[in-house]
Amino acid sequence: KRVLAEMVERGGEPEALVASLGIEEVDADALDGILDEVLAAHPEEVARYREGKKNLIGFFLGQVMRKSGGQADPNAARKRLMTRLEA
Repeated sequence: KRVLAEMVERGGEPEALVASLGIEEVDADALDGILDEVLAAHPEEVARYREGKKNLIGFFLGQVMRKSGGQADPNAARKRLMTRLEA
């Protein structure tokens, strides 16, 4: 929405506006680092998830989004979280 509003107001290419606004998505390597940090910071929740409290995926996803400043792709983050938590 923000990019579209900027395109209407100032013009320009979407890719350039995304970069200038600083709203690019986190790349895969950065996402993996964020996931490592989140899981390491919450070992009790990791244990509870593995014991069957699957609704904690929302908690972990929220932590990832907070740590990434909202720039992580939620679908990719969810998939990677589930893979790590169920390993």
